Amino acid sequence: MHLAIPVDDLGAARRFYGGVLGLDEGRCSDHWIDWNLHGHQLVTHLVASESAVQGMSEVDGHRVPVPHFGLLLQSEDFHALAERLRTAGVEFVIDPYLRFPGRPAEQWTMFLRDPAGNALEFKAFADEEQVFAR
Repeated sequence: MHLAIPVDDLGAARRFYGGVLGLDEGRCSDHWIDWNLHGHQLVTHLVASESAVQGMSEVDGHRVPVPHFGLLLQSEDFHALAERLRTAGVEFVIDPYLRFPGRPAEQWTMFLRDPAGNALEFKAFADEEQVFAR
């Protein structure tokens, strides 16, 4: 997967994606930075005048930010990241919680925003076979 997102401050992006999330930095220039998002290429592009248009969608009794992007993690990695984010003082849009408990799509999920306002979701399924189950 390759994903490019707009940011309004590369220094803030570097501190958040490299420092807070702990992603390895790849190639970069004075207007973009490549990140290793668990084997996927995430590129933060400097777009000074652009702002992310945000809406909300109701899921499991929570208002989920739209658009958003995210990553499926193993449960232990999800909880380690949640703790890392708490320690860094990151404000969650939706705090880490167990969604759909006891159902086929049971999953841990959390939502947050990067410094440019881009919404991110991280989740971990109890059974990875159920990621696309209907």
